[in-house]
Amino acid sequence: MKSGKTRVLIVDDSAFSRQTLRKLLSERDDVEVVAVAFDGADAIVKTLKYKPDIITLDLIMPNFDGFSFLRWLSAQKPTPVIVVSSLSDDRTVFQALEMGAMDFVAKPTTRASIKLQEIKDDLFKKIDSIKKASTVKLRKNLYDLSAQIPVKKIVFRRKNFDVLAIGASTGGPQAIQYILKSLPETFDIPVLITQHMPPGFTRAFAERINNITPFTVKEAEDGERLNPATVYICPGQKHLTVKRVGGNINIQLLKPTHDDRYVPSVDRMFESVAQIYKNRAIGVILTGMGNDGLQGCKKMHESGGYIIAESEESAVVYGMPREVIEAGLANVSVKLKDIPDKILSLF
Repeated sequence: MKSGKTRVLIVDDSAFSRQTLRKLLSERDDVEVVAVAFDGADAIVKTLKYKPDIITLDLIMPNFDGFSFLRWLSAQKPTPVIVVSSLSDDRTVFQALEMGAMDFVAKPTTRASIKLQEIKDDLFKKIDSIKKASTVKLRKNLYDLSAQIPVKKIVFRRKNFDVLAIGASTGGPQAIQYILKSLPETFDIPVLITQHMPPGFTRAFAERINNITPFTVKEAEDGERLNPATVYICPGQKHLTVKRVGGNINIQLLKPTHDDRYVPSVDRMFESVAQIYKNRAIGVILTGMGNDGLQGCKKMHESGGYIIAESEESAVVYGMPREVIEAGLANVSVKLKDIPDKILSLF
């Protein structure tokens, strides 16, 4: 960033998308679009020539696609990548994340000013959260995820906790997969997950994790009863909370309000978990920008819940966990690789 600006390369085969992204980014005084590329091969040339700080990448392109470029980039010129994808390509997004992309935003598919404003706000947040050092941490987490994870065979003689709640943002999909793949199939309490993600992607995220873990993983549905050994992913544009109905504890999905800063909200989930489960809840706060989860962790701390915060050593974006740690709310702070063992030790 020699000029003091974040240098961005836009890669997309759509002229409309290239034009739209360039226009949106031009509104930032601290961002400079150094070049645009129409496919992966052109992107390699532009990457070597302009040395961008961040690359926005479309995945589905003719000739040399985004995956081929991402494979080359990870091996030859590691650079933070934000995938820009349409909702119809949601399943391909997670493949890109597992290949080293840092984050993603929904692709602009309309000229409606309201929709473009939403995309702009999301894109700006992602750019602000990304640093060069994040790429190194993400690559390390991806290496750990791709390696054969030794899963301990554990018989739980005592159940000290009745729920596990996990909150994350940028870098979260990889971290969540690592944790769930590392837990044994005998881990028989419900798992609630709020991952900052736009609508349309959370179902594909749940399906992907369902295929690689021993648990039932699904997008949460309003009113359904919590079951053991089941993982519930908060749908995009909703808040996942829990409530007691008779002798059961059920999912309650809430619509966001204009005052909500984060949607989905980790705070909303943690607060409801604290109210229902008291001291029998485990909260895990993972990588992400901002302070979502701070207020929820306060409630969990006050009710006696146990809070695990990801350490700076592994957090791709050390924002959300840092807020919790600096507030003195975390019972323990450990790197991602050690979080599953820490969870199991509590039993």
